Amino acid sequence: MQVNQEILKNVKNDRFAQLLGIEVVDVHPGYALVEMKIEDMHRNGIGTVQGGAIFTLADYAFAVASNADGSTTVAVNASISFFKAPRGRYLRAEAREESKNRKLCGHKVEIKDEDGTLIASFSGLGYRKVSE
Repeated sequence: MQVNQEILKNVKNDRFAQLLGIEVVDVHPGYALVEMKIEDMHRNGIGTVQGGAIFTLADYAFAVASNADGSTTVAVNASISFFKAPRGRYLRAEAREESKNRKLCGHKVEIKDEDGTLIASFSGLGYRKVSE
């Protein structure tokens, strides 16, 4: 799928997401699907994917979805619940807008592994900054 680069103006230069190898698969206002190929650098001391890598994947999906309407939105609160260690070669995070008003927006993000198993659930609250 061809992703409109203009819709990614606030997130396309995220150097940490680039470092982790996170890629945008699909995006439109209030929605994003991002993917990260699991590599050795993503693993913790016991060989599973490090929780911080999973959180970053979810947080980036939230950022992409909440900024896709052209606003400048920053996180003011985020939480994650981990359910299972992922299996396979990649993880996907799918963010969906649940609420939005002039100043705030709320998104839920599901993180799943290659076989579609739910790995974690993320909730994000964003502050929609006034354009200058």
